[in-house]
Amino acid sequence: MKHERIVAGLDIGSSRTTAIIAEVVGDLRKRPGIRVLGVGQAPTVGMKRGTVANIEETAGTVARALAEAQEMAGAPVEQAFVGIAGEHVQAMTSKGIVAVAGDEISRPDVERVNGVARAHAIPQDRELLHAIPQEYVVDRQTGIQDPVGMTGMRLETEMYLVTIGAQPATNLRKSVERAGLRTRELVLEPLASALAVLTEDEREIGVALVELGATETDVAVFHDGKIRHLQTIPFGGAH
Repeated sequence: MKHERIVAGLDIGSSRTTAIIAEVVGDLRKRPGIRVLGVGQAPTVGMKRGTVANIEETAGTVARALAEAQEMAGAPVEQAFVGIAGEHVQAMTSKGIVAVAGDEISRPDVERVNGVARAHAIPQDRELLHAIPQEYVVDRQTGIQDPVGMTGMRLETEMYLVTIGAQPATNLRKSVERAGLRTRELVLEPLASALAVLTEDEREIGVALVELGATETDVAVFHDGKIRHLQTIPFGGAH
């Protein structure tokens, strides 16, 4: 078992926290997969409506779930992907436009136009979580997923920007760190669920993913292969 192929994930819900440890298998570029090694769960304390209300209590919850997962997996972990959600999540679209540098569109051209779209002003009390390219436009030709290699003079993109409250994100990271873990990356929970359960056809035709939690319900809507809407509803299974 290669240590660098071991990954861990944390889902800190309002009622239950789950830790999972898995080994990445298969071809990472073409067809990656995972083999679950260990799962741990613990009743959540210290969280309220998807955000940390008590750092020490949340850290204890994470530590208990992690210890169970590590015991089952027989492999310690030092960092984890951590899910985040809540009413503080906001989303917006942003556009970027650049002139193509050469005869055809290159990867640096795509990186430049993505950078322009990402440069949307974010308030100091918020943090950019995800910047998701929706589509590219080459000389007014729309609906392009990957423009590299195409001929054109003007490249545009539409970016879906997901932001989170800076304070909830900081408190979540602190809770994970006090449990003995580094946060490798924060991941929006509805997007993580969508990657896990939705097919390309479903996202293309149009689908709403509804994730029912104890105190909140997250909704993600997809159409034409793009994410169109994110919403957190402050009601869940406990109501």
